[in-house]
Amino acid sequence: MPATALLFLSFFALLALGVPVAFALAAASLATIVYLGLPPLVLVIELAAGANASTLLAIPLFILTGEIMLRGGLSDRIIALATSLVGHMRGGLGQVNVLASMLFGGVSGSAIADVSAIGGTMIPQMKQRGFDADFAVNVSITAALVALLVPPSHNLILYSAAAGGGVSIAKLFAAGIIPALLFTIAVMATTYVLAWRRGYRTEVFPGARAVLRCAVAAVPGLLLMLVILGGIRAGIFTAVESASIAVLYALAIASLVYRQMSRAAFVHMLSGAIRTTGVILFVIAAAATFGWLLAYLQVPAATVAALKSVADSPTTVLLLMVLALLILGTFMDMAPMIIICTPIFLPVAQAYGISPVHFGVVLILTAGIGLITPPVGSVLFVGAGIGQISVGQTLRSIWPFYLAALTVLLLVVLLPPLSLWLPGL
Repeated sequence: MPATALLFLSFFALLALGVPVAFALAAASLATIVYLGLPPLVLVIELAAGANASTLLAIPLFILTGEIMLRGGLSDRIIALATSLVGHMRGGLGQVNVLASMLFGGVSGSAIADVSAIGGTMIPQMKQRGFDADFAVNVSITAALVALLVPPSHNLILYSAAAGGGVSIAKLFAAGIIPALLFTIAVMATTYVLAWRRGYRTEVFPGARAVLRCAVAAVPGLLLMLVILGGIRAGIFTAVESASIAVLYALAIASLVYRQMSRAAFVHMLSGAIRTTGVILFVIAAAATFGWLLAYLQVPAATVAALKSVADSPTTVLLLMVLALLILGTFMDMAPMIIICTPIFLPVAQAYGISPVHFGVVLILTAGIGLITPPVGSVLFVGAGIGQISVGQTLRSIWPFYLAALTVLLLVVLLPPLSLWLPGL
């Protein structure tokens, strides 16, 4: 018990002091290892083991794919397609923002990439067209969370690795599709209501011919999601192989079809992907060490016993875990949260008969809400930076979008078929 207390207290104390999450995880783990009388070399061994899972190879490859499509012209074509489809609805560019985020998320698999690409283009346009800055930012950052649920979400891959590789990545990819569509509908409905209340204008419908023209231009890039998911589901290739194919396909589309990949852009894209990969893998390694210590100290077993003493319903237990995850998401970034919480909560979920696929979708969606929640909400800060407004201004009017996100989360928790129907086909 003292060792467990030392592990958590030192971690939270370091976070409160402003230490980066990865270093806080590693330092807390080292302090606990020394306290337990284990050789410090254990830290090095577990750090290496944490980043050595073969499935993790898919993460840098999908990150690279997203960078290629970001700089290869796909985002502009997706925005054009979304504008032609929903620009005439109430909220105009707000609806375009949401639909474009969903489409781009299916290519990048990253909420940060989504808000950077789509939000970086749409937020300034929305401000120029008379939309309030806080509205433009809130729409962008909330819509970006869809990328966490649709293939090729590297967070779902990370969850599979944190679960010991026993959860099918193909089933996780399929499980996220319906919740992602529900999330998109909820954000679009919220955008519609707020746009109507604020009196925002709509765009003119360009006609079916313009829609068809934009769709044809965007299809080569959008086919990437079908290539990834279809190939994995059909058993043609593994998640890592699909990530490799995705890189080659994205390069071919960006350089041969869209022809927007210059040499300078290619070098910049590689350096961006390398930096992002390095940060993520270091966090994964540190969090894996933390997770190993949790297992060594039998924290999952203690958690199962504690929850069994207060609840006997799977739904009640899942709701309690969601509440805990929402609190953790306010001060913990997504990758370490997945790595740390999976070994603690997944055994609890399985002990109550909850599908690990269903739990994975709930975990990712809950952790995603943390990305737009201060003080550590990375997507929130990126969006506010693009919109050139303070985080406080954003938070004063974001509550309808929070409500929409929490409603979808509650539906997914209470209705497991929403996430389990497609994987079961």
